[in-house]
Amino acid sequence: MSRLRSLLLGVALALCLLISPPEGASAATAIASPDATVAAGEAAVIESAVEQYLSNLPADFHAIRSVPALKLLVASGNVSLIDVRTPAEYRAGHIAGAINRPLNELSRHVAEISPEREVVLYCSSGFRSAMGVMALQLEGRHQVKGFVPSIEGWKAAGEPVVSTESL
Repeated sequence: MSRLRSLLLGVALALCLLISPPEGASAATAIASPDATVAAGEAAVIESAVEQYLSNLPADFHAIRSVPALKLLVASGNVSLIDVRTPAEYRAGHIAGAINRPLNELSRHVAEISPEREVVLYCSSGFRSAMGVMALQLEGRHQVKGFVPSIEGWKAAGEPVVSTESL
């Protein structure tokens, strides 16, 4: 996906968020313009275009959905595995080879992330890694995926974690 296409998608999504009606309100009542009917129609067109675009994305777009898929990618040696949880969570147990870049510090470390390698982010539930994927996409990094099962899915699959907490 080109950088321009990513930017346009981001703008379209932002517009959808900005024009989304509050819970319980209709689109026509949420848009404050002289001609609410026209504005609501434009909002519907944008929303439809974004929905169509997103529904045509492959199921694994921006995501690693299984432990075996992550293990295969890590075995290739061409991946930067980044744990976006807090340092305390990381020390309590992380996937071997992962580096810790908490989500709130991720943007300060973009230059350290090789553009030549795939990047996989994970956290404890998928929320922070999804936000990190979006943030890195906006920074122009397009080979970024989130590990959907998260560290909890990794552990549930019986995979080992590295703990760096002092005993």
